[in-house]
Formats: sequence, C-alpha cells, structure tokens
Amino acid sequence: MIGTAFRMELRRSRTLAFWLAVIAAAYAGTMAIFYPIMKENAALFDEYLEIFPKEFATAFGMTGSLGDQGVFFTTYIGSYVWPIVAALAGILLATRPVAADHDRGFLDLPLSTPIARVPYLGSAIAVQVIVMVVLATAMMAGAIVVGAIVEAGFDDGRLLLVIPSAVAFGCAIAGVTSLLAVLTLSRGMAGGITAGVLLAMYLANIVAQIEPDVEWLATFSAFHYFDTTALIDEGVFPWADLSVFVIVAVAGWVASLLVFHRRDLAA
Repeated sequence: MIGTAFRMELRRSRTLAFWLAVIAAAYAGTMAIFYPIMKENAALFDEYLEIFPKEFATAFGMTGSLGDQGVFFTTYIGSYVWPIVAALAGILLATRPVAADHDRGFLDLPLSTPIARVPYLGSAIAVQVIVMVVLATAMMAGAIVVGAIVEAGFDDGRLLLVIPSAVAFGCAIAGVTSLLAVLTLSRGMAGGITAGVLLAMYLANIVAQIEPDVEWLATFSAFHYFDTTALIDEGVFPWADLSVFVIVAVAGWVASLLVFHRRDLAA
C-alpha cells in the first residue's frame, strides 16, 4: 500500500514538476546566454551600478562585479527564479496530500484503505524531496548546457554544487508548509501563511543589509542562508547554511507526521 500511495503522489505531481522544471531550466538558460555579454562589458555595467546606492546593490546580491560568475548567478538566478520555483513547489506539494484533499473531501478515500496515516503522508514527503531534486537539477542543467553552447566559461563543477543547497532551501519550505497544512487542514491558510512568511523574510533580509543597526534581522531570514556567490566564485561549500535548511525541513516533516497521526480530521 505504501508503494501505491507513493506512485499516486508521483502521478499527481508530474505535471507541476514538469512545467516548473521547464520554467527553471529556460530561465537559467536564458540568463546564461547573457553572461558572456555581461562579462565582456563588466566595467560598463559596474559603472552603471555605481549610479545606485551601495545599499541597494548589496540588498540584491550585487556585492561585486556582475562579470563574476557567483555574483551574476546569485543576482539573476539564485535570488529570483529559484526562491519562486521552490516556494511554488513547496507550497503546492506540501498542502495537497492533507489540506487540499481534506478541502475536497478526498482525504477519507485513501485513509479508508489499510495504509496508515504516517506512511501515507511519508510517501508524499518523499515525493516532495524528489521533485525538489528534479527542479534544482533542471535549473542548473539549463545554465550549464546553454552556458557551454554560448561558451560562457562557467565552472560546471561549482554550479552543480549549488544543487544540494537549492534542494535543501526548497525542502525547508516544504517541511514547514507540511506542518501548517496538517495543523490548519486548509490549503489556502497554510499556503498563505508560508507565502507571507517568505515575503517577510525576503524584506527582512534586504532591510538587514541596508541598515546595519538591524542586521540581526537577517538571522531569521531563509534568504540569508541561501547565498551561492562564495560557492561559485571560491568553491566554498556552505555546510552550516545547508545544515540549517536540513534541520528545518526534517523538523517540519517529523512534526507534521506526529500531528497527522493524531489529528482529528473532523475538526
């Protein structure tokens, strides 16, 4: 029965995973096309950026020359497309097996079979991880393949190292959303809370970089721990940041399993 639940969740996730993967790969590939132009005209772009306040550039990850691979990737891909893709996947996948199915009156059907609640939700969690891996891999594949075609000169090995961090970031979102979905039994409420918190975290991270007096706000922002610049430019893998995301993801999933095991679905 566990295998049946797992396959069912995979089938229900394939369309979402496919189109998000296409979007992530296409966007990353498009940005890769522009990198050689950015690199050749780095001095001109850097001069242009000097027009803006230093705090503005810092807030959006432009802490160096856009001709640097790490700065370019963080500015145009890591800070934009991946958080959006990860949030969409995390919210939609994590709210479906319990909250969305409960809203539609479908949840009683799979739970009426011999499969227990924990394995049922555990199968859905496994699919969340798989989809995040697929999406992160598709995004980086888009950048690497197109980068090779246009001779961007990317360090493919370091770009591939972004995948674990990206997956962990997305899983942290999914883990927390899974818990909210079980607690609220409402897809709209759980998704809304997650989206609101992510937006607040994004703004807090920007404010923390602009105003030194409140830089402590960055500690509470997920975006503070997802910085790919040093990884791509220097090859420094962010083990500490990765650990934060893994802890949050696992804690959220474990808590959701424990709560769902005893949750009164009629409440």
